[in-house]
Amino acid sequence: MDVRFGSRTLSFGGPYLTELRESNDILHDVVQLRRRLQDDGYLLIRGLHNRETVLQARSEFLNDLARMGRLDANAPIEQGVIGSQNKSAMWGMGAEDLKETFPHFLEVVNSPSVMKFFDNLLDGPTMTYDYKWPRAVAKNGNTGIHYDIVYMGRGTKNVYTMWTPMDDIPLEKGTLAMCLGSQNFEKIKSTYGQMDVDRDNVATGWFSEDPIEIADNFGGQWATTEFHAGDAIIFGMFMMHASLTNVTDCYRLSSDTRYQRQSEPVDERWVGKKPRGHYAWGKTPQKSVAEAREEWGV
Repeated sequence: MDVRFGSRTLSFGGPYLTELRESNDILHDVVQLRRRLQDDGYLLIRGLHNRETVLQARSEFLNDLARMGRLDANAPIEQGVIGSQNKSAMWGMGAEDLKETFPHFLEVVNSPSVMKFFDNLLDGPTMTYDYKWPRAVAKNGNTGIHYDIVYMGRGTKNVYTMWTPMDDIPLEKGTLAMCLGSQNFEKIKSTYGQMDVDRDNVATGWFSEDPIEIADNFGGQWATTEFHAGDAIIFGMFMMHASLTNVTDCYRLSSDTRYQRQSEPVDERWVGKKPRGHYAWGKTPQKSVAEAREEWGV
């Protein structure tokens, strides 16, 4: 099967794109989970969330898209068909605001079972950032190749992203993809990985939009899979990732949420009743990624 991935068309199962490994076989062995997270750079857990609660959250997002006029008025809301403007949406906001509009979403990502999972995985009481990143990706939309550290690296580096599909997401709808081994790309980690988008003001913050360039020049192999409502994938700040392109006529709904130990320093941009988020990025003329990479020598 051929899929669109940024500026490329790749064959799923070919030399550049393979299948993600599931970790449900070791779900109740925290020592092995930690080892696999270290070795693979990610944990794919099928059915980590309650599927029905995820689908209730999906309805919340679709109803809000309908309110914004983003859906095709001639199709049932529950189908999530994209309207003629073909606009993506991101509801980045703090938990206080999310609670009003998307209560089931917070039930998913802040659930006692999720927090217990991270308490066990990180060996101590954990917290989740108040700011959340749910999003709806329109047709031909995708996310470029990046490390999360460049957006939230002012506290501990031991922060973990949980990517949650809010629907059943086949490859053609734009699934998340991991660059296997990228947590060990020391040259990239020591240059691009030290960037702060608010401080350095580099456009998009993405390192690249070309998955083949990454694999050919730095190593690794890309991996993805079909996702289902209830699944989750967890990875660290130095795991390079991106998404395939949504080539369908329906929105891809997903969310990014972050977790860390309570005892470690926190990036102040993402916590509190009204997190301030990116306060400087994009406010002045931005440096292009190409210019920054030339300076970094990567």
